[in-house]
Amino acid sequence: MIELLKKVSLFEKMTDEQLEQLLSIARRQTFPANTVLFHENDPGATFYVILKGSVKIFKRSARGEEKVLTLLQAGDSFGELALIDGRPRSASAATLEPTSVLAIAEQPFHNLLRNHYEMTRKIMAELCQRLRDTNQHVHDLTFLDSRTRVIKNLILLANRHGQRSGNIITIRMPLNYDELAQMAGVQKHVLAEVLRDVEDRGILRLAPNEYTLDLSKLRS
Repeated sequence: MIELLKKVSLFEKMTDEQLEQLLSIARRQTFPANTVLFHENDPGATFYVILKGSVKIFKRSARGEEKVLTLLQAGDSFGELALIDGRPRSASAATLEPTSVLAIAEQPFHNLLRNHYEMTRKIMAELCQRLRDTNQHVHDLTFLDSRTRVIKNLILLANRHGQRSGNIITIRMPLNYDELAQMAGVQKHVLAEVLRDVEDRGILRLAPNEYTLDLSKLRS
């Protein structure tokens, strides 16, 4: 478990002793697929680290339309914002497949922040990166065409979650058309057209619960 926590960006600079203290206040939980861990505007009382499986972070409009903000897998963390600023959840979170997490409650988490400056600094850096990502996403929605946004989101997922062998990157993730369309900010029929095109060109190959990108054909 210690080795897994070292891969979490928030904790990678912590010593083994500090990570042991973290584990002592955490509890392991397992959820089936499509479980909502929390809704937007819920009180934030728990911070999560994914041990196995995947989670989507999303927002829903008053009309029920869903917008996926990001997809997370083992080693990723989420739920820090509400614990840090004491405000309600800024988005919702739901599992995409059977998922195990470490859950850390608010008060013990605050005690860790008070006692370990390095952990506090890493959290600040992580939150800054998320703000940069949000700014970039707004830029993409404003200035990039639909095709470019779809391909860029496929590449971002590959960079974050893929396993590379030569020019081939394999991404194992249960991602459906709705969720990918929401991430890219396009209609489903536009997404389908782009995916058909890149499949015909041999750039992309889709399979159940995974897809592969051929970087050599993407570059050409």
